[in-house]
Amino acid sequence: MRAANSGDAAAYRQLLQAITPVLRGVVRARGRALGPEGCEDVLQEVLLAIHLKRQTWREDAPLRPWLYAIARHKTADAFRARGHRIDLPIEDFTDALPAAEGPDPMQASDIEKVLARLEPRAADIVRGFGMRGETVAETAQRLQMTEVTVRVALHRALKAIARLRERMIE
Repeated sequence: MRAANSGDAAAYRQLLQAITPVLRGVVRARGRALGPEGCEDVLQEVLLAIHLKRQTWREDAPLRPWLYAIARHKTADAFRARGHRIDLPIEDFTDALPAAEGPDPMQASDIEKVLARLEPRAADIVRGFGMRGETVAETAQRLQMTEVTVRVALHRALKAIARLRERMIE
């Protein structure tokens, strides 16, 4: 790397040939869920980052930790870019998809427990829609709110219920 940073193209080519298989192994070990093509994409990102940032490597420091840090960060970036999803074919899980037998965690008593944890107005709006079958206009009139405000409040309440329900299931 020292020679490559000094402008020796042959040394740079040798460096890349030597580190590519090692970095490929690091990326594959850390990024298995990305699949073979995803790992190769990350490897190319790592090599590009090394090329663009090679002048930032301190010559008094070991090279390997610097290389590994780039590989780790680029692998993490690939997972972040992909989001928190994992692509799995649904056909693999058709036997496991039916809900397990047992009590529904959202039965009326459980719903009331969740609604009790909401602010009173939000709980009243959810009850109006979900239990009494009110329309937006009817709820807005009953609570002396605008229809837009009711819709926003309902949306926020449903998001809060989803978060509470997740905690109950865990």
